[in-house]
Amino acid sequence: MKRLTGNALRLTVFVGENDTWRHKPLYSEIVHRAHAAGLAGASVFHGVEGFGASSLIHTSRLLSLSEDLPVAVVIVDTEERVQAFLPQLDELVTEGLVVLDECHVIKYAGRGRNQDEPDTKGKKSL
Repeated sequence: MKRLTGNALRLTVFVGENDTWRHKPLYSEIVHRAHAAGLAGASVFHGVEGFGASSLIHTSRLLSLSEDLPVAVVIVDTEERVQAFLPQLDELVTEGLVVLDECHVIKYAGRGRNQDEPDTKGKKSL
């Protein structure tokens, strides 16, 4: 597990849930690239209502407009790692909003799995 405390950057990417990269959800591609880049972590949050540069309101309350709801991908890591990741976002995000915020990490801890044990989460024994 990486150690991450103190000053950091929070990278938030706002896109639509229907945005894609090579037939794959864009938010998923961002998460997988962040993982491959060795970033500390990434989370995807699904919005229930919002609008962006197009000024079209997307909401889950109206069936006819419930398509392409907002999605936020949030990544927190050191400034150096986040800055190094930005060129990949420039390639991926053609419509949306990318925001950087300075933040201070108080605690960053995993579930405490022993590093010598294999990861069996989500796997069933036969």
